[in-house]
Amino acid sequence: MVDMRKRRWSLIGLTAAAAIALTGCSAGGEEPAGEGESGGSGDTLIVYTNSNSDGRGEWITEKAKDAGIDIEIVGLGGADLTNRIIAEKNNPVGDVVFGLNNMFFEQLKAEEAITAYEPEWSGEVPADAGDPADGVFWPLVEQAIVTVYDEARITDAPTDEEDLWTDEEYAGRYEVNPSLGQATPQLVLASILSRHLDEDGDLGVSDEGWDLVKDYYANGSPAVEGTDLYARITRDEIDYGVIPSSGIAARDEEYGTTTGMIVPEYGVPYVTEQIAQINGTGNEKKAQEFIDWFGSADVQGEFAAEFNSMPVNEGAVDKANPEVIELMETLPRQEIDFGFVSENLGAWVEKVTLEYIG
Repeated sequence: MVDMRKRRWSLIGLTAAAAIALTGCSAGGEEPAGEGESGGSGDTLIVYTNSNSDGRGEWITEKAKDAGIDIEIVGLGGADLTNRIIAEKNNPVGDVVFGLNNMFFEQLKAEEAITAYEPEWSGEVPADAGDPADGVFWPLVEQAIVTVYDEARITDAPTDEEDLWTDEEYAGRYEVNPSLGQATPQLVLASILSRHLDEDGDLGVSDEGWDLVKDYYANGSPAVEGTDLYARITRDEIDYGVIPSSGIAARDEEYGTTTGMIVPEYGVPYVTEQIAQINGTGNEKKAQEFIDWFGSADVQGEFAAEFNSMPVNEGAVDKANPEVIELMETLPRQEIDFGFVSENLGAWVEKVTLEYIG
């Protein structure tokens, strides 16, 4: 098991130094941050995340309290949270940030909004999974981002998700999330465009790639705020949608579905949620205590068992759901040059927002 995981992380290092390795993206966590939180030297640690949905935030808060660490979770979408931390870097409010993927953490690192700290569990995670150059951020949870459907309702799903966007048979039958302030929608966009790069094309993308993106947004059914993807599927509003792999088991149990996945031959995008100390926190000792606690094999093992996640900490893998382990080992990984993505994503998002979403 460990050897296989190490080989997979070595492959990531070959594709991009700044690989998105979450989730993160993980199952959402798109809650509005409260006003007037205060970090600094208070008794309560302010923890920023985009991974607090589906009960994660409440679970972490309760378990941390049992460990003697009082925290307040502040949740936002991945891109919005990244921008907030950068905006606050001269007067930081948060103490710790976790859940964002490598691409967002690279932005925070470049802005010096986070600072290096080597956790007690650093030797239990593959070096290439986090920030091997400087150790500013460290990996927690790995996820795949997949297009899903209910096998009880759909028996002839396409083998390539691009068919959903270009075949009129599927028009309006798949969910599209236009909220590009969130991590998962940004990753979906990067996944599409990365398959159609052209150095002579607009923003490094071929006309075919931009046509696919246009079709993706034009022919999809916009996500409904506050309404779960699976609720829409079971009400026959749509048939397909995108979700991080860790959210599948809980939704099958809640909605009585049997999830199928569209897995193209080029693979699916992967993410890894990371954690770091925010630069300038007045609660440095407590922030480091939280990082040591949360990323430990014991806590990550409990978290994996509770939320069907795939821990990066090798000491926690044996506590993960066997079905989750099998899924992550069998889903092919899409090769994405995230170094190029990181350089161009801002311009891509701007173009899509102005021309295709409005």
